[in-house]
Amino acid sequence: MPLPRFLPSAVFVQRFVPALAGALACAALAGPVLAQTSQQTITMWSHWPDEQSKRGFVEERVKKFEAATPQCKVNLQFVQKSDLYASVKTSVRTGQAPDIFWLEPDEIAFAKSGYLEPLDGHINLNNLEDWARQSWSHNGKVYGLPVEAYTVELYYNRDLMKKVGVTPPPGMQMSQAQFTDLVKKTAAAGITPVASGVGDRPYPGAYLLQEMLLRKLGLDDYRALLTGKLSFTDPRVIETMNWIKELVDAGAYPKSFSTLKLGESHYYFHTNPGAMMFPIASWYTGRAFVSAEKGGQPQGFPLGLMKYPAVNGAKCPECKTLAVGGSYVMYSRSKNKECAGKLLNSIATVENGNKWMEEVLLQTGVRTDPSRIQSIHAQYFKDLQDRSIGAKFFIGTPLHYMSGKCGDTFSQVLNRAFPAGLISVKDAAGQMDAACKAAS
Repeated sequence: MPLPRFLPSAVFVQRFVPALAGALACAALAGPVLAQTSQQTITMWSHWPDEQSKRGFVEERVKKFEAATPQCKVNLQFVQKSDLYASVKTSVRTGQAPDIFWLEPDEIAFAKSGYLEPLDGHINLNNLEDWARQSWSHNGKVYGLPVEAYTVELYYNRDLMKKVGVTPPPGMQMSQAQFTDLVKKTAAAGITPVASGVGDRPYPGAYLLQEMLLRKLGLDDYRALLTGKLSFTDPRVIETMNWIKELVDAGAYPKSFSTLKLGESHYYFHTNPGAMMFPIASWYTGRAFVSAEKGGQPQGFPLGLMKYPAVNGAKCPECKTLAVGGSYVMYSRSKNKECAGKLLNSIATVENGNKWMEEVLLQTGVRTDPSRIQSIHAQYFKDLQDRSIGAKFFIGTPLHYMSGKCGDTFSQVLNRAFPAGLISVKDAAGQMDAACKAAS
């Protein structure tokens, strides 16, 4: 292959040698399948039944795979996350699990228990981002194809912001005092400041607190807090929790907070009754960017994106969370590993990483080439990128670090009781320490 004349040799080595190595790796991976003659039917369970853009992306990849690989057929089913998890947790023990199913990295226990097949010999790992591979690594092996990745963002309604007479600062990051003023002015205007609910999820109620603790403590001490090596009674933690308690007491969250489901919280924010802000992962677009008839935000909705506020004394005001979300894994007892591996490898390409970004408008753990991405939501994409300029990323959410009693206590206390105003700062910190320090 001749060198492109417009590229110096060093650039060629940097760009094309890894690609050539990846191609050779793909060829090696494809080898055993070429020798296969009998047809296999793969069963694949995926979440996202009501998120049209993600569902459409997966269906299209499967359709193209079947067309290119006639010896492999796919029985693809979309199931709500809670039902999918319940079924998978039972079926992996009895040998009845699907060949491929959807998981998030906080379920790495599936790999530790031997229920997942390492993907190292099935997919081209060079096409995955390094941080995404790390999220699915256990004992030096990679167990998940990280299709979905996300940052934790703070969305807001630009028109409601004007209505209460508040203008975001030029850098789109308020001070603690400015944010407190916004919450109180919004509540006084009869508008819910923060759309959030925990009716069917163990984490959304803690988004505001977790992002504030990350900025207050910085990367290392925040990790120490999540892994039980730093007490929740640390003065910096207590100071931050006291501030969040002040916002809760000012009426930050909706009265239906305890029962409001994730999908309902989207509608609550952008349509009825409408809220000022929505702290949520950047997979917001999966539900919001479909038509209004299908539950998406209204056309022309004044969606804004601002940074989380710089809490007083923040060690790392530029920090933010980056995490891997929905991924596909292979069952270790699958009888169709060749076809299952070939399907996952067909999804793990730079081309498909770009298509995910274009069609779902969300980050991915599959490598991408931003220079080739096009989108009708270009301004949203630009805002999303601008809010991460200069950011220091913390990889993973609290539930990626907490498990067992610690994770359960996080879900019940910091996710549910604390933002609902049902528990004091002292009691919340004490319960977290009792559960998490003992487990560390």
